[in-house]
Amino acid sequence: MSAIIIPSTIKKALKEKPDQKYAPTLLLPKTEFPLRAAAPLTCFKVDYRPGWDCHGLPIELKALAELKVQDRSNLSPTQIRAVAQATAQFTVDAQRNEFSSYCVMGDWENGYKTMDKDFETRQLGVFYEMMNKGLIYRANKPVYWSPSSKTALAESELEYKDDHKSRSAWVSFYVDQPSQALRTLLPELASLRAVVWTTTPWTLPANRCVAVHPKMEYTLFRSSTVTNPKTVYLAATARMEEMGKRFAPKGASETAPPVTFELLGQVTGEELVGSRYQHPLTAESLPFITANYVTSDSGSGLVHTAPGHGMDDYKACFPLGIEAFCPVDNLGNFTAEAGSELEGLNVQTNGTGKVLEMLAAKGTLIQEHVYVHKYPYDWRTKKPVILRATLQWFANVGTIKEDALKAIESVRIVPEAARRRLEGFVLSRSEWCISRQRSWGVPIPVLYNDETDEPLLTKSSVQHIIQIVREHGADAWWSMTTEELLAPEYRNDGNTYRRGTDTMDVWFDSGTSWTMIEEKMPRPHLPYVADVYCEGSDQHRGWFQSSLLTSVALTGKAPYKTLVTHGFLLDDKGFKQSKSLGNTVDPAVIINGGKNLQKDPAYGTDLLRLWAASSEYIKDIAIGKTILSQVSESMRKFRTTARFMLGNLSGFKESEAVAYEDLSRLDRFMLSELYQFNKNVNAGYDELMFNKVYGQLQFLTSTTLSSFYLDVIKDTLYSEAENSPKRRAIQTVLFHVLTAFNKSIAPFAPHFAEEVYENYRDSLSNPQPTVFRTGWVETPESWNDVKLREEFQVVKQLRVEVNQLLEKARTAKVIGSSLEATVEIQLRSDVVTADEQEVLTQIVNDYASDFATLFITSAVTVTSTTTPTVEDDVFVREVNVPNAGSCVLVVRRATLHKCPRCWKFTSTEQDVLCARCEPVVASL
Repeated sequence: MSAIIIPSTIKKALKEKPDQKYAPTLLLPKTEFPLRAAAPLTCFKVDYRPGWDCHGLPIELKALAELKVQDRSNLSPTQIRAVAQATAQFTVDAQRNEFSSYCVMGDWENGYKTMDKDFETRQLGVFYEMMNKGLIYRANKPVYWSPSSKTALAESELEYKDDHKSRSAWVSFYVDQPSQALRTLLPELASLRAVVWTTTPWTLPANRCVAVHPKMEYTLFRSSTVTNPKTVYLAATARMEEMGKRFAPKGASETAPPVTFELLGQVTGEELVGSRYQHPLTAESLPFITANYVTSDSGSGLVHTAPGHGMDDYKACFPLGIEAFCPVDNLGNFTAEAGSELEGLNVQTNGTGKVLEMLAAKGTLIQEHVYVHKYPYDWRTKKPVILRATLQWFANVGTIKEDALKAIESVRIVPEAARRRLEGFVLSRSEWCISRQRSWGVPIPVLYNDETDEPLLTKSSVQHIIQIVREHGADAWWSMTTEELLAPEYRNDGNTYRRGTDTMDVWFDSGTSWTMIEEKMPRPHLPYVADVYCEGSDQHRGWFQSSLLTSVALTGKAPYKTLVTHGFLLDDKGFKQSKSLGNTVDPAVIINGGKNLQKDPAYGTDLLRLWAASSEYIKDIAIGKTILSQVSESMRKFRTTARFMLGNLSGFKESEAVAYEDLSRLDRFMLSELYQFNKNVNAGYDELMFNKVYGQLQFLTSTTLSSFYLDVIKDTLYSEAENSPKRRAIQTVLFHVLTAFNKSIAPFAPHFAEEVYENYRDSLSNPQPTVFRTGWVETPESWNDVKLREEFQVVKQLRVEVNQLLEKARTAKVIGSSLEATVEIQLRSDVVTADEQEVLTQIVNDYASDFATLFITSAVTVTSTTTPTVEDDVFVREVNVPNAGSCVLVVRRATLHKCPRCWKFTSTEQDVLCARCEPVVASL
């Protein structure tokens, strides 16, 4: 296996303590980040074990496509599995290297694969436990079947196409044995025909009955467009307007007068029971039945029912003993049971055409038209599926549905709106088809009696098979003899057996992954196995649900504490990324750059991770050149800010930090802002809203630091003596800011964070080999000075007003740099003293000595006046500070000389050092 690509400091740390595993990312089962430890300088250990789902149709098809043989149908399961296994392993190796390059830190040397023997054994163990609870059964009932994949599919393996076109048909079914209620309404010698609509005419050969709603009203009518006056039709009364369209002459215009009907009377659905009709293709006598799912929203209110091709049909027919007849094979072609004219025709193409042709020839086709509607497709082959009754294995999830819904109540779901989606899928599901007709997968551990086809599904038989898989892997199911697979007590019981050929649904594979965590990294003190499951919204009916159902079946609880649902990728124009459109973004190109580095620069791993963190992932998220350029600009700002702080921390030791009570008001305010930053960062991580953390990092660097604190402190850093108390105080604050900033960004940009840490690690009292061993952000409550923040709100507004006056003076060419100006704050003595004015007066007087530094001017004076100053080259502004009071700001050009060292206009003579700089230079 390849080595993980991580910074040298982490490699060194792992070499020192190889048993330790660290991950600044969100995955299973424990997290160092984003969760915080209760005690300072400690963190939760991470055991992130990467895993791969290896079975399934995509791998099998890819493997088969790579085989250079013309006829793949003659390949044995063992041959197919060997190639599929090699393909899966190759893909795992490639993905491992790729994910390592993303700086996803995990136990890559011990990742799990669903094709591993121990995983397959645990999976069969889940099957065994569910079998013992009576949740596993075999039935011949309709399932979604993919002719293109030649296998059954679960609901989670479907995607729905909204513009599917069907050749729908309106057909008349001859009622040769009407009920008593019908006979009383029918004219003498009348021929009664029930009107039926279907969007799948190919299912008509499998028709077993017609369903009506027991309480619905049905009308008998004659149509003026039908030449035989003895022909009477039957349809729901509520659908008579629709009948007017269906009995219109062929080619009739929209403005043609409506078709007239002669109404002969009404009956209820209950009164139709007892009637029989002739199958429209075979003339077989079949019954009318009642079903509550029949509606008058579409069709005719009489529903063609084929229990071999519809789940509702099956449920209605099964209690009545009506068989699930299905004359369609694995390829989606009619079998001989459909009749010689249809045998071998594909049901979705020429088979449908032939059925319509036969109906027309028999005079039972009323009308055909194209119907555009939503239809299920195989999400892998992108081709339409059919519903087809076959013998399959099912998990009865209907009996645990309520427990599953109850378990969801205790799960935190991000975003919360996704809860309803997951609950909806669970609520609508009563069974789970777990068998697939493929070779590459974990076998359904069942043998069958050769004579009776009865499955051998006993505790001893399944336990014996599980033991074989534990020792030899799932390949043994195909490589061993049937006698070896049989438990000893069945080898001489007078019966002959054959092994089954079905494999398990891959969602059963991934849905049992929680057992690996429970076994390898048990945490019995917690009511869940995994902290977080994170996947796309399609997994509400896939992995999220299969994991929930298997866990509830075995343990009665959900396997996860939190479910995180992310969106899907769009390009920077908002279009879905698609290979066919050519708008996909390759992560390798983002990291390493493209062939043309001017067009596709190498941004590196950190920027890819930072883009992911900046995105509101609970929605569909966009990525493209413009977006990456914007994130790159943020990264540049982060680096510039960190570089400034590192440069000014040169020579500083953590042991030299100034005590909090000895810091200036400005420095304490910065720590108060840092307290708020840390609080918001922690909240963002705790909420799993990483874009909020990214926003806090941007605000800290661009607004709090660059636009204010760093701008203000430059004079002190550059002009005071190196070890002066003022400079040491600022360095103390910069040290705290840099530490909090670096730890906060480390989960997003680990290379950057390690680089920063390497540059100030030697200044620490307790240096660690990597930033990821330093613990999470530590924020003393004493830094939370609310009063100071309120005062600085006033100070910062005054600073904004002063800057606007300075800009006016600069535009008028009275000054150049702000240091060429002085500021006068005139407190209006003619204003009646009020509480608000007292607030401003108090703050201005208290901060009088700080204003020159805060405004970056050479001097600031505070005076009292009744009339604002009016002078040449003076800029005046009256300012009202909300909830504080009002004052007048006056900006003038400084009258003293520029100090050649600090550039402030505070020298009494030309080219002479000011009173502050002179002793500093002398000490050097």
